[in-house]
Amino acid sequence: MTSDDQLGRIIDAARPAWRTSAGFVVDTLRRAIVSGAIPGGQAIRQEDLAARFGVSRMPVREALRRLEAEGLVDFVPHKGAVVASLSAEDAEEIAAMRVAAETLALRRSLPRLTPEDLDRAAAVLEEMEAETDIARFGELNRRFHLTLYAASSGKRLLQHVQSLHDAADRYLRVAITGLDYESRSAEEHRALLAACRAGDAGRAQALLATHIESAGRSLGDLLRSQTETTETVIDSPGGRTA
Repeated sequence: MTSDDQLGRIIDAARPAWRTSAGFVVDTLRRAIVSGAIPGGQAIRQEDLAARFGVSRMPVREALRRLEAEGLVDFVPHKGAVVASLSAEDAEEIAAMRVAAETLALRRSLPRLTPEDLDRAAAVLEEMEAETDIARFGELNRRFHLTLYAASSGKRLLQHVQSLHDAADRYLRVAITGLDYESRSAEEHRALLAACRAGDAGRAQALLATHIESAGRSLGDLLRSQTETTETVIDSPGGRTA
């Protein structure tokens, strides 16, 4: 199936859920980029997207600017909008930003979390451990974390955390397929939940920081090794293409 076919299916599935053109376009494009339906490095022509979505160019332009702010789209001189490529540096930067934002969110939220909140997080964790679909796993991972931060008093902070999870979702898929991430993640999530149940804020924040940092570091190493392998193949005798 081509990227155009995949995008068409995503558009058709998302269309009934949205009342505004801008919301429809930005959410659908985000899903298409995160899922890999539109791969990194691919140019995005605004007029083509407007025709595909059946909207004017204005909501498409607005959507691309919002996705640029999320780090999913780059604007390249003389080329226009391009889907941002995955990189080790970006993965590590997202991880560093997540550590700062999410440890703050957890510190604010933990004193207000109820046993029912923690039970909800545990239920999400059980569902996540049984999930085999990558896209669904990513959504459950996001829900688990946000359940622990839900009692934080900062609406702006939670919005920032959610935008970082949007950016990290593409990398989570790489981690699942290229690293033994799911089993390690489950152990770390259970330890984090146990610390939250015990009300041990210091340990919970330390576990959360290590969980995010180690994933970002492993992803960075994996992406660098993939880049080095590609460069070696291209530069080796007989490996360069004309």
